[in-house]
Formats: sequence, C-alpha cells, structure tokens
Amino acid sequence: MNWKCLATVSALTAVGATACGGASGAGSAAPKAEDATANKSPEAKMDDPSPKPTIALIHGAFADSSSWNGVVQRLQQRGYPVIAPPNPLRGIESDAASVASVLKTVQGPIVLAGHSYGGMVISEAAKSVPAVKALVYVAAFLPEPGDSAIGLTTKFPGSKLAPTTTNPVPYATPSGGKGVDTYIKPDASRDVFAADLPASTTAILAATQRPIEGSALGGPFPGTPAWKTIPSWALVARADQAIPAECERFMAARAKARVVEVDASHAVLVSRPDAVADLIVQAAQGAR
Repeated sequence: MNWKCLATVSALTAVGATACGGASGAGSAAPKAEDATANKSPEAKMDDPSPKPTIALIHGAFADSSSWNGVVQRLQQRGYPVIAPPNPLRGIESDAASVASVLKTVQGPIVLAGHSYGGMVISEAAKSVPAVKALVYVAAFLPEPGDSAIGLTTKFPGSKLAPTTTNPVPYATPSGGKGVDTYIKPDASRDVFAADLPASTTAILAATQRPIEGSALGGPFPGTPAWKTIPSWALVARADQAIPAECERFMAARAKARVVEVDASHAVLVSRPDAVADLIVQAAQGAR
C-alpha cells in the first residue's frame, strides 16, 4: 500500500471513531441510576409524546457497534427504539447493502446516523430504504458522486493519520484473492482520533478495533447520495484530527445539512454521547 493510500486509510480510520470499538460512553459520565427513569426525566418530558421513529446507528472504521453505547443509552432513556447493526467495513456498496437489509426489517420511520466512514455507508444504504426520513452525520463523510474517503480527507490539512500510524495486514479472500486490512497502531490511537478520552480508555479501544479493507477508503462513492433527497443533519467535531474539522464543515455546507459544532475529537460519539444524542433527537423531531 503506498503512502497516499495508507494515509487515507488512516484518515478514514478516524473513521475510526473508529477506534471506538470497545468502551462505551467513555469520557462522558453515564447517567446516575436515579436519572435512568426514561421519559420521566425533565428532558424526556420535552420530547414529542407521539410515536417515535427507530434510530439506526452505523459505526465507522476501526470500530464496532459498541462505540455507540453511550448514545444508545441516552436515546433509549428518551423513549426511542434503537438498533446498531454491524458495518462489515469491506466496501461502500457491499456495506450499504448489508445495512439496508437490516433497515428493511424495521416497521415505521427511521432516522439513520453514521459516524466517519459510516457516513459513506448511510449515504448509499438509505437510497433503497424509503422509511429513512432523516440522515445524521457524526464527524462523518457526506460524499458527492465519485468522492472517496481518502480524497475528501486530503482536501484539507490537519489530519494526523499517516503511514507511521497505520498497520496494513494482508489477508486471503474466500474466492482465493488477496485483500489488505488496515489497523491503527495502538500507540497512535489516542493522539489521532481520541485525544479527549483517558489513555486507559483509548488503550481498550485500540485493542478491540475492527480493521477496514483498505480499498474501501479509496473507492469512489457510487451514484447520487441519499442526502440529495433526505433531510440531513451534521455534527462537526472541532478537535477532530482524523477527518479535519474544515473538511467536515465543507461537506456539511455542500449538502446544506443543519450543523452543530462540538469541542471534541473524532471519537465524539464516545466522548460526547450527550451532544450526539441531542442532535439525533433534533433530526427525529425536525423530519416529521
């Protein structure tokens, strides 16, 4: 893998929230037991009492669905049904097909959120699922036709991902071909995408990360993205050192998404699950 491909791969790793693989809601205190009374809290009472859409959460590269744990907890406390299906991290089209197959089993409207590389996936998956009424991009890619994660990341300076922070590992495919899984080196994970989390937490995230197929980061987005026709919201992580904040602002403005900015790293869904959940609730209420 050459320097540019590797760099973007890591850039996507940011995707990593990517590294968010294991610990849930770290960096942001979980609600106390007495606060876990769901809709009885003052915040929950402010929510619309009518039936709520299902919230579907799609993780990015170098992570798994547990990276959303803190967000899931907060949404459930506010009365929202939530699912967080796995993202295979093999390629935009195949990943989107996998996610869409799960979404099609959901009854009623859906708010679909993606983190980092998950933004590429939801932009494709929602195209075949009419039930999706809102898209939420959390420090994520909002692609135009032909965009790649690598190409978008390198449009702006600021990413600390580099060949020295990634570890490509060749693997054999079921058909007998070869692929390259990409990991983030454990000693680089905190500085690159989770600098606002304790070192002990990022060590767990690094140890439990899931790799992404390197070609998924460089592959072009196929066709027209779903945000062209579905209302979109975007969270910009101001201290993101994986996908630069300026890149996130550029993509959100281009998509005419409703934007909020948060002082957080790329792993904002882990360090600031409160802010992420609030934005998703805004999208759920605004899309009605």
